[in-house]
Amino acid sequence: MDRRCPDCDVHMEDVKLRTYDANPLAVTTDEHREGILGKLGVHERLDVKALMCPRCGLVRTYADLGDLD
Repeated sequence: MDRRCPDCDVHMEDVKLRTYDANPLAVTTDEHREGILGKLGVHERLDVKALMCPRCGLVRTYADLGDLD
């Protein structure tokens, strides 16, 4: 993923964002998962990718949509 800072116009670097219990961040969509878990009502979970500007410190998060990068 090649993103540029909207303020500084420099390449943003990958960083890891974690919760206090050390779990990676994720989002849950309204879409049901495939297979048996989806039939049981489990929703799709997407990992969150974080990028930080090395100049100003701006952090942006993006849902990892896989092939749409």
